[in-house]
Amino acid sequence: MKVNNEEEVLELEENEVQVDEGVKVQLIVFQLGEEEYALPIDQIKEIVVTPRISSVPQTPDYVRGIANIRGHVISIMDFETKFGLKKKGAKSESSHNFTLVIESDEFNIGVLVNQVPNTLSVMSSKIDKSSSIMQYSTMDETVIKGVVNLKDRMIILIDVLRMMEIGELKTKL
Repeated sequence: MKVNNEEEVLELEENEVQVDEGVKVQLIVFQLGEEEYALPIDQIKEIVVTPRISSVPQTPDYVRGIANIRGHVISIMDFETKFGLKKKGAKSESSHNFTLVIESDEFNIGVLVNQVPNTLSVMSSKIDKSSSIMQYSTMDETVIKGVVNLKDRMIILIDVLRMMEIGELKTKL
């Protein structure tokens, strides 16, 4: 996985976690608010420096607008707003330096992140898939795939494609 910029290409730091049994899962880890979140690496097409975003009227507050990324106009999402993680007085979209471009057969969207995401390889046995994790959230429980529980880190694993399938994200502009 690489971070693409028109002038330079940065290699992402790769963290390897070698532990017990299970299938090795590769994730892209990024920070939203004070927490770490992750997406399966196969859901992400690329990571780019956030381009200029054009606002679109009458969209949900978490839809920042649209942007042209390599000739494709895609919707840009702010998951800090969507998940209710924005601090009062926090910087606006100007603090989102990178965009994760998520691609499926049916849609392309961009997700704003503040820092360069990292890759993480973890054994599936380190992902707690307990259904009780989502009992106090209004979000569909199938969106949270589990929590990666490492020594001093807990990383929430989300499934953006599932969010799109069940209508958690409205991208029709």
